[in-house]
Amino acid sequence: MKKIIDGRKMSKDLLEEIKTKTQGLKDKYNKTPGLAVVLIGDDKASGVYANNIIKKCDAVGFFSEKHSLEQNTTENEALDLLDKLNNDEKISGILIQFPLPKGINENKIKSYISDKKDVDGINPLTAGKLYSGLNTFIPCTPKAAVKLLKSTGVELRGKNIVVIGRSNIVGRPVAELLLKENATITICHSKTTNLEEHTKKADIVVSAVGYPNLLKGHMLKDGAIVIDVGTNVVDGKLVGDTEFDSALEKVSLITPVPGGVGPVTITMLLENTLEAFLKQWELEL
Repeated sequence: MKKIIDGRKMSKDLLEEIKTKTQGLKDKYNKTPGLAVVLIGDDKASGVYANNIIKKCDAVGFFSEKHSLEQNTTENEALDLLDKLNNDEKISGILIQFPLPKGINENKIKSYISDKKDVDGINPLTAGKLYSGLNTFIPCTPKAAVKLLKSTGVELRGKNIVVIGRSNIVGRPVAELLLKENATITICHSKTTNLEEHTKKADIVVSAVGYPNLLKGHMLKDGAIVIDVGTNVVDGKLVGDTEFDSALEKVSLITPVPGGVGPVTITMLLENTLEAFLKQWELEL
């Protein structure tokens, strides 16, 4: 369908590019990017996601490790592991899976990842560089959302864009990235009065609030573009923040859930890991 922005296709194409570059690096330098995925506790969704990442690493020729720590792991044990990974030459990037068990300080864990290996952009130092306009790793989900939006060829300069969600993980970084494209940004959230008043004026809506079917067709301007970052499970099915069928009647372009932002997010993680590898070894493709 012409209105659908196909994240699966973009992901497939980008993974092929990464695979080709990785083989080239192996041939030229006999070195390979490496990603460590750290799981603490027994969150099932995190486990499934981690396994998907490891499979994608294998597919492009990356070295990868999965570290699974018990639910009763202490904060010091987690920090000891991160210390080892920070100093391991085989590891180019480190990904921590959230949520963490009670008793482990999330901010301390985020801050402990080396900013040279912070491929998901969660260290406050990385975030500070992003908001200061400095070169740094861009968090994977916001990077995926903006890449999909730019793939449409739409001119972002001067566009009215509503971002629904203000989290440090997605909403705020997305808004920052779009500001750099010279768009006019409105950030809405759970305390916003009359959300529809804002979304109806928007040329583009990026929804990253995690509330199923929040954004309905009648809330959108004719011809708007919707980038749906939401992942919600309703009656055993994965759905986005957008009521897809009603929105489809109004929009010019929309990302589906599943099959939109999700597949590209993992690809951005691998792209960031490749970037980290090149910087750490001061290599060129």
